[in-house]
Amino acid sequence: MGSGKVTSSVPSGSSGFQGKHVTVAGLGVSGVPAAKALHARGAIVTVVNDGDDARAREQAAELRALGITVRLGDGATLPEGTELIVTAPGWKPDKPLFTAAAEAGVPVWGDVELAWRLRGPDAAPWLAVTGTNGKTTTVQMLASILRAAGLRTAAVGNIGVSLLDVVLGDEPYRDLDVLAVELSSYQLHWAPSLRAHSAVVLNVAPDHLDWHGSMEAYAADKGRIYEGNRVACVYNAADKLTEDLVREADVEEGCRAIGFTLGTPGPSQLGVVEGILVDRAFVENRQKSAQELAEVSDINPPAPHNIANALAAAALARAFGVPAKAVRDGLRAFRPDAHRIAHVADLDGVAYIDDSKATNTHAAEASLAAYEPIVWIAGGLGKGATFDELVAKSAQRLRGAVLIGADRALIRDALARHAPEVPVVELDRTDTGAMLQAVTEARRLAQPGDTVLLAPACASMDMFTNYNQRGDAFAAAVRELGAGA
Repeated sequence: MGSGKVTSSVPSGSSGFQGKHVTVAGLGVSGVPAAKALHARGAIVTVVNDGDDARAREQAAELRALGITVRLGDGATLPEGTELIVTAPGWKPDKPLFTAAAEAGVPVWGDVELAWRLRGPDAAPWLAVTGTNGKTTTVQMLASILRAAGLRTAAVGNIGVSLLDVVLGDEPYRDLDVLAVELSSYQLHWAPSLRAHSAVVLNVAPDHLDWHGSMEAYAADKGRIYEGNRVACVYNAADKLTEDLVREADVEEGCRAIGFTLGTPGPSQLGVVEGILVDRAFVENRQKSAQELAEVSDINPPAPHNIANALAAAALARAFGVPAKAVRDGLRAFRPDAHRIAHVADLDGVAYIDDSKATNTHAAEASLAAYEPIVWIAGGLGKGATFDELVAKSAQRLRGAVLIGADRALIRDALARHAPEVPVVELDRTDTGAMLQAVTEARRLAQPGDTVLLAPACASMDMFTNYNQRGDAFAAAVRELGAGA
């Protein structure tokens, strides 16, 4: 790791925006609060938005009432005089607006960057988490551990809580000791000056490549989370790319590289020994001693990828000085959100598991690794992914597969190549009612002792509003079958 500090000539703090012409790109969850915050600090704000639907018009009316200019249906043209763009994280870097900004020398920030710039001098430090999978669970585990240590904290960021609301001191986010911050690759792309206390990249696997343009660009954006770290850069010892990103990061002098592993840890690592989570990083003599943190049985659920999440959360908490007892107590208190390897019911000796949150191949691989034998319900929007590696790694665990959604043929073809003996049912329908048929077919394929696993490896928007609705449909179908049993 390198060392050094990065400075910027772009204004920070509340006073740096007075009279500055700022364009906010996109309405919605991040755009509206960004526009309001900038306007309140004296900026001359223009909001541009691609859409012109009823929701956008409602938000535009709210902002116009404050004296903010809003242009609907025109997100491509750079407003004259723009000195800074603050963008919603989902806006792709190749949009014409950003091309024009680059040509004009106009910087582009995301809402996370704006929040970082606006935080006060005594603001709570950030413990930051990114990765292709496991971000939300790890951040929630981390917050639970920090609370168990008696610290005032909140899980914020990409988890659904605007960082602008947090740093501007709105209730209930005043006077916090530390923030557990989930950051997506989109947010990190637009956050050039973010400098966390400590951070982790949980894993890096192909995802959102249509947005980033390449795997290299995607990984580089994930790696931004390590830039300027003060205490610890936490990496996954089983994912070399995460360690490579640490090596490439420019950090504060004295910042340490801390690994986590599902095996026996070496010095400066956290790992697992005979069912015990142990720390050989934040102990006095890490060459010869280790600190017991918790038992694997304290983790809910104790699937391998969830143990890895717990180790990452523990590493960040220990970097912040949290005692070992709080790690154990925090993990025991943690309860996962819905649709994350959630046990729905047992019917005729078969377990039905909802992991609708497994929206890409990497997440599905972790879910499939936690059970055996499996009747797999998969499919949806593939987002440009390929499924050969996933199927090849999981083939021996499969009793059967039921495929749904727009890109189900991609999974069908991968199964034909790598698991030709596995029976496959392909449902040629994309309406929401297909889930009941899928669960019915899975029940027919399953035998006592099996697991019917919804781990789609795909996004949900071809059939459902989001992965939550998809998981709810799965659970409802299981309950319906159970009621008729």
